[in-house]
Amino acid sequence: MKLVLTMLVALAVAGSAVAATNNATLTIKHQTRGCHSWSFDGKSWHATQTITLARGGVLAVVNNDVMPHKLIQVSGPKTAVAGMTMSHMHASAHVAFQAKGTYVFKTKAGEDYMKGIKTIGEDNVLKLVVTVT
Repeated sequence: MKLVLTMLVALAVAGSAVAATNNATLTIKHQTRGCHSWSFDGKSWHATQTITLARGGVLAVVNNDVMPHKLIQVSGPKTAVAGMTMSHMHASAHVAFQAKGTYVFKTKAGEDYMKGIKTIGEDNVLKLVVTVT
């Protein structure tokens, strides 16, 4: 029993050490309804996403959509976005969060790379809220 408890404590400490790096990846994809959405886990695709990161965390945004996207900070403490214009598929932007606070981002989509892409309904406006603790 003592060995099991020791192993659980060791795993918890190791898990918290991994969480301390607190990096995340958000992927943009094309979809028929709403044109595009994004997801942290590849399963929950929505136009609006939220995440909490520790100060010093880095967010990568990967554009796997059929159109370019520009990541734009709307509000929150000023931060730099490296690669903010994701001008081709698989391009990425990176944001490092050095200050605590709530940051809001959106994307501005460009024109489709390929002609003939059909979508249903209005295009989604991608919005991201990052809370840094």
